[in-house]
Amino acid sequence: MSLPSLKQPFVIGSIQTPVGPVPQVSSSLVWADRLGRYRARWGIGRMHYTVEPGLYALGKPDEESPVLVTANYKMSFDKLREALPGRDMWILVLDTKGINVWCASGKGTFGTMELVGRIKSSALSQIVSHRELILPQLSGPGVAAHHVKKLSGFKVIYGPIRATDLPTFLEGGLKATPEMRLKTFTTLERIELIPMELVGALKVGIIVIPILFFLSYVGKSGEGWTNALNHGYFSALSLLTAILAGAVLAPLLLPWLPGRAFFIKGLSLGFLFTAILMAFFWNDWITGIGRLEILAWFFLIPAVSAYLAMNFTGASTYTSLSGVRKEMRWALPLEIVGGIVGLILWFGSNYIA
Repeated sequence: MSLPSLKQPFVIGSIQTPVGPVPQVSSSLVWADRLGRYRARWGIGRMHYTVEPGLYALGKPDEESPVLVTANYKMSFDKLREALPGRDMWILVLDTKGINVWCASGKGTFGTMELVGRIKSSALSQIVSHRELILPQLSGPGVAAHHVKKLSGFKVIYGPIRATDLPTFLEGGLKATPEMRLKTFTTLERIELIPMELVGALKVGIIVIPILFFLSYVGKSGEGWTNALNHGYFSALSLLTAILAGAVLAPLLLPWLPGRAFFIKGLSLGFLFTAILMAFFWNDWITGIGRLEILAWFFLIPAVSAYLAMNFTGASTYTSLSGVRKEMRWALPLEIVGGIVGLILWFGSNYIA
């Protein structure tokens, strides 16, 4: 048996139980919680933004209080407790390796055996008199309710998708309305996903762009800084354009982009922005070298844009696990080929005198 540490920053006290002190938390978030959420949104320390797995007390629960189950990604934990002001509940946190409920259920870390193991390690049967657990609906793919019942004696009840609907769900006798079962993917919800993907792409871009300038500098004999500024500037602009298209505009414009596959959506934006760049740098077509470089980015921009757009498959309501796997099998090879052809053409444009 193991209980979470009482020394975590968000813990405000403890509740005595038959098996020992359980950490107590509040539904009110402090500035450190909100700062941590902001940092996680921008990918800063994202994989370390966790809480210790185990049992927590929200308010002052007793043996008859409901038990809610969530992931140990701290944003999921905070969203849950924030949605329940003035409530006395138990919160059972599973070890999902810092992954949110939906993604963890697909990966298997929010799964049947982890739930059963956490029930036993928290000695939950000695703390509560009932045998019911309320799980988020999005954990359904990873949890087999009948196996949980058989192995632990606890019945699984699937709550609403959104934590904000929990008060109504609890007051309605644990009955979910059709609206509570509907997963939305609004423009605002898509915008919330952009910062983390954008920062991840820009981290790579910050490394690649200086390399492009350096390779342009040592490229054509005798041109040095002139070649670095001309080719390096155009290369940096093209790469940033690909990142903008795939990591920002693809999720923002998702419902209106052509095709169902995210690869097609990202590819279409890539070709569109390649055409825009060609229009601005049309004079370069008067030389063979200019044509070769523009042709290189004609392959590279769509390949990068399509790859970045595909990163949103795991967060979208548009896809299924089998659909994602199918798309990856045929789309990734095309992106790789496009990237390789583009790089060959780019090196040719910089090293052909």
